[in-house]
Amino acid sequence: METSQAGIDEYERFVWRMNPPRITIDNTSSETATLFKVESSNRHGILLDVVQLIVDFQLRIRKAYISSDAGWFMDVFHVTDVSGNKVTDPKILAVIEQTISSSHEFSKPQVGLLPSVEHTVIELTGTDRPGLMSEISALLLHMHCNVVSAELWTHNMRVACLLHITDLTGGPICDSEKLSRIKESLCNVLGGDKDPRGARTDFASGITHSERRMHQLMFADRDYERGCDEEDDRPDSDGRITVENCDEKGYSVVNIECKNRHKLVFDTVCTLTDMQYVVFHATIDTEGPRAYQEYYIRHIDGCTLNSQAERRKLIKCLCAAIERRVTEGLRLELCTNDRVGLLTDVTRIFREHGLSVTRADVSTRNNKAIDVFYVSDSSRNPVDVKLIEAVRKKIGQTVLKATQEPVYSMPPHLEASQESRSKFSLGSLFGKPSQVLYNLGLIKSYS
Repeated sequence: METSQAGIDEYERFVWRMNPPRITIDNTSSETATLFKVESSNRHGILLDVVQLIVDFQLRIRKAYISSDAGWFMDVFHVTDVSGNKVTDPKILAVIEQTISSSHEFSKPQVGLLPSVEHTVIELTGTDRPGLMSEISALLLHMHCNVVSAELWTHNMRVACLLHITDLTGGPICDSEKLSRIKESLCNVLGGDKDPRGARTDFASGITHSERRMHQLMFADRDYERGCDEEDDRPDSDGRITVENCDEKGYSVVNIECKNRHKLVFDTVCTLTDMQYVVFHATIDTEGPRAYQEYYIRHIDGCTLNSQAERRKLIKCLCAAIERRVTEGLRLELCTNDRVGLLTDVTRIFREHGLSVTRADVSTRNNKAIDVFYVSDSSRNPVDVKLIEAVRKKIGQTVLKATQEPVYSMPPHLEASQESRSKFSLGSLFGKPSQVLYNLGLIKSYS
């Protein structure tokens, strides 16, 4: 059996190398977006790889048409920059084309992956509470560690955190005894036995895309589970997620309607992929303030979602994936020269003023600390403006600024027609191959 499986794996690799991904970048067919047309032999996870690459360049998917049936992957993405304009930077386009074209070489790392060989990577999950980020950063400083970058998400009173740390000389921590002490101390900070669901501290064993890993950590921590009396699994007040079976075609159909935001498609595709579902067909429309996604899926073993319990769990997990990145609290941006202990000082000041960090993205670039924090009071209520001004005065008014969430802009010509725009559905296209090919950008209209 092992020999047979090894033979299948080698055959799949051979097919993959013989039919590597090809991307065509089209800036003429659409007046409002750049079209990325990707074709290759199919493999599990390729859709996520492409979506991940697009969002890593801070580009936005306006529409997408996905088709990966019969062993062939054939997708078209309508993409713009953050301002809603076409992607015209030749350097970005060249890197995207080169990366996708060379992704069949299994030994090459993918764009967006973090090199753990340069840092020690710590993963944390546990119960969220006010001041937790301050306690974690203070402990690491006390143990002579420097935080180079960090990602912290909170959802349903759970917290996940990914920390890239070094020793005070700037290198990875290799002392096994010190690593054990760090792990034990962090477990104590997270709550240990006091946490009914259990806290977890570990060191990353491999190289993983940080935002995908955050989804995986929160999923493993079961943040999608709510209280027993909570039955509302809508991703927002008027959003909706449904999972139904299309028996005549042998698919399960996932429909998602919710508020639009950046990286929404990545969060959805990431969850489907990590839950071992394969997307065979999909249509995505995120042109306006509302986003519509429709996926025709099967489990990786070829089965549809035949039980109500499985469908219910998928809805809960998709809802959680959408909610994790929804911003709670006021957005604060910090930009200053980096130094050891900076994160500790900033989060301590937050804590002293009664601010709780609900989400954080901490990074260091060219010896500059470029951090984004979302803060609320200890009860997750909006923060008083006077309190924020006091915090800014303490940290430095030119260093820390309250900013707006980046706007998901829409081309002006679409705003007027937004109300009358009808939702597109793949269900109406089955049995109409010419229409499918047209939407995939593979044939032109002659009407």
